Amino acid sequence: MKTLILVRHGKSSWDYNVSDKDRPLKERGINDAHLVSKRLKEKGTTIDHVYSSPANRALHTAMIFLRNLDYGFQRFEIKDDLYDFSGEHLKRFVHAINEAYQTVLIFGHNYAFTTMANAWGDKYIDNVPTSGLVHIDFKENSWKRISKGNTKLTLFPKQLK
Repeated sequence: MKTLILVRHGKSSWDYNVSDKDRPLKERGINDAHLVSKRLKEKGTTIDHVYSSPANRALHTAMIFLRNLDYGFQRFEIKDDLYDFSGEHLKRFVHAINEAYQTVLIFGHNYAFTTMANAWGDKYIDNVPTSGLVHIDFKENSWKRISKGNTKLTLFPKQLK
């Protein structure tokens, strides 16, 4: 069985004159990332590998999660393919994940995450919010063959406040 956990980056700031990739998190984004990551830790999920988009807001969200999960950075990678908004790069990326990994956590962007959470999961999600987490289990034993799974959990900041 394969397990995919998608986390949309925290709420970002538009207050700075920087490129899209360089936009930082707002204070709310930082707080929400802490809230969701601490709840994920309570679930006791074992994660084999973590990937993130290179965008500052996704990386910062990932760092908050890794710190709160006590997760080692040796199993963390930044991948340019995850700076994706349509879902096409994300889909190709997931289908190419190392088969040795059973549970993978990915930090990235909308609309890619909402699109793929709906394509892969069995629960319709109107919008994965910032700092939102979607956990999908697949019966498949190969990342290459995943198509439809079971949306086991959604953790959205509004649910936790």
